[in-house]
Amino acid sequence: MSPKDAPRLPQDAARPAPMPDPADGLPVPRRYWAVAAVLISIAATVLDSAMLNVALPGIARDLGIAPASVAWLQIAYQLTVVTTLLPLASLGEVVGFRRIFLSGFAVFGLASLGAALAPGFEALLAWRVLQGLGASAVMSLTAGLIRHAYPLRQLGRAMGINAIVVAVSGASAPSLAAAILAVASWPALFLVHVPISLLGILIGLRSLPDPERAPRRFDAAGAALNVLAFGLFFLGLDLVLQATLPAVLLMAGGVAAGWLLVQRQLSQPAPLLPVDLLRIRTIALAVAASVCGFSAWHASFVSLPFLLQGAGYSQVETGLLMTPWPLGMAVAAPLAGRLSDRVPTALLCAIGMTAMAAGLGVIAAVPPLGQGLLLAGMMALCGAGFGFFQTPNNRTMIGSAPRTRSGSAGGMQATARLLGTTLGTTTVALCFQAAGADGARVALLAGIGFALAAGALSLSRRRTA
Repeated sequence: MSPKDAPRLPQDAARPAPMPDPADGLPVPRRYWAVAAVLISIAATVLDSAMLNVALPGIARDLGIAPASVAWLQIAYQLTVVTTLLPLASLGEVVGFRRIFLSGFAVFGLASLGAALAPGFEALLAWRVLQGLGASAVMSLTAGLIRHAYPLRQLGRAMGINAIVVAVSGASAPSLAAAILAVASWPALFLVHVPISLLGILIGLRSLPDPERAPRRFDAAGAALNVLAFGLFFLGLDLVLQATLPAVLLMAGGVAAGWLLVQRQLSQPAPLLPVDLLRIRTIALAVAASVCGFSAWHASFVSLPFLLQGAGYSQVETGLLMTPWPLGMAVAAPLAGRLSDRVPTALLCAIGMTAMAAGLGVIAAVPPLGQGLLLAGMMALCGAGFGFFQTPNNRTMIGSAPRTRSGSAGGMQATARLLGTTLGTTTVALCFQAAGADGARVALLAGIGFALAAGALSLSRRRTA
C-alpha cells in the first residue's frame, strides 16, 4: 500500500487535543458553584460584624459589662483579621487555596457555635478571636479563588458580583439583625452562621479550584513579625484617644517590627509581605488608591449619622436617608465590573471618586433639614461613585498580579481595605476631638479629601491600567 492509499485519520485525531488554558478559569457549571461558595463566605463574614454592632448594647447589658469593654468584641475580631490576612494568604499559596479556605470556613462556623454558647464575656471574647482567624483565612483567599475560577477577560464582571454581595450584605445587616433580635436573643446572631458555613463548605468541597502550590516553605518568622507589626500598630491606633503615650509606644513598636519585616522580605523571591507585587507600579498605585477610597467611605459613613441627627432627623429617618448609598453601590458595581473588562480601569476609578467627592460636597454644603430628597440623591451618587471605583480598582490589583501570586494579591487587597476602614474611622474620632460640635462636617471634608486623593492616584496609573 502506497502512502497515497493509506487511510486518513480525521483531522482532530491527527494531532493531540490542545491543553486547556488555565487562565480561562473553571468550566461551567463548576465555575458557578465555586463562585457560589466564595460569595456565601463573603456574605457570612460581612454580615457577622455588621449584625453584631446592633447587638453590642444588649450584650453589655446581659453580661453586666461596660460599653467600653463590650467594644472589644469587635476590636479583637478586627485585630485578628488584620494581623493574619497576609500570612494566611501566603500559607494558601504554599499548602493550597482550597485547603486553607475550607479550613478557615470550618473554624469560622465552629467559633460561631462557641460564641453562641459562651457562658461569659471572657469565653465570648476568646471565641471572637477564633472567629476572626477563620474569617481571615476566608477573606485572604476569596479574591484569589475568584481569579482562578473566572477567565481573565471576565475578571471585572466577577469583581462586580463580589461587590454586589458586599454592598447588599452590609445594607441588609442592620435590618436582618433587628429581625433576628425581635424573636430571639443575641446568641442567635452567631448561630445563623453555623448552617451558612456548613453550606459553603459542602459546595466548596466539590467545586473550588485547587491551583498549583508554590514550591517554597512558609515563612513562619515573617508571619510572626507581620502579626507584631500590624497588631501593635492598630492596637495603638485604637487606644490613641484614651491613652496617648502607651498608644504611641505601641505604634512605634509596630513600626519597628514592620521595618524588620520589610528588611526580611526584600530577600525573599515570593515574600509574605508582597513587596514584589508593590514593585509593580500599577498594583502599588491601586493599593494606595484603595486605602484612600475606603478611608473616604468610612469617614463619611461614620460621620453622616451625627450630621443628620444633629440637624434634627430621627434615627429612622437617618437610616432611610442613608439607604440609597449601598443601593447605589449595588447598581453601579456590576456595571463598572463589565466596563472594566473593556475600558481603562484608571478612568473608571477616577470618575467614581470624583462623583463621590461631588456628592459629599453637596451634603456638606447644604443645610440638611428639609432637604431629604436632595440628600437621598446625593447618597445614591456617593454609593454609585464608590461602586464605580471599587470594582475596577480590585480588578487592577488582582488582574495585574501573576497567577502564582494571586493569593498574596488577594490578601493585599483585603489588607488595604482594612487599612482604609480603620484610617477613616480614626479620622472621624480625631475630627470630633479637634472640632467639637462641627466634627461631623469636618470629617465629611476629610472624606472628600480622601476621595480626591484616590481619584488622583487612579489617574496617575492611566498609562499602565
